[in-house]
Amino acid sequence: MRTGVGSGTYVSGSDLPKMIRVRWQSLAEMKTYDVIIEIPESVRKAMLTPDRVNCRLDDKVVPQYRNYLTIGLAPGGIAQTWLRGVCLDRIQVTRAVGRIVPSGDSYLPLEPESQAYIDAHGIPYGAW
Repeated sequence: MRTGVGSGTYVSGSDLPKMIRVRWQSLAEMKTYDVIIEIPESVRKAMLTPDRVNCRLDDKVVPQYRNYLTIGLAPGGIAQTWLRGVCLDRIQVTRAVGRIVPSGDSYLPLEPESQAYIDAHGIPYGAW
């Protein structure tokens, strides 16, 4: 599956990451999570190794690097990481569960439509 890179922080010109720390607020649960994601050496090597791929952008077979590390955050404190390139399929790297941390921050209320959906269907904790 090829998905968009998404929004976030782009870091160029630095060494490949060994670990990434993420802290986030789940508005669906009104909890704050903290997780450290360790990036295995095999993934770091994969980021330096090109794969030949037929890129639909110009229909040529070219070498491409998996140079995007994407982190998905889900209810229950789940943090999942994928490695991907512009024309390369994503590879799941890690899945970690964050710990709940106390937060003195106030949470913004959900949009009424979002709250109504959660009230009707719950949060799919097992989906990830």
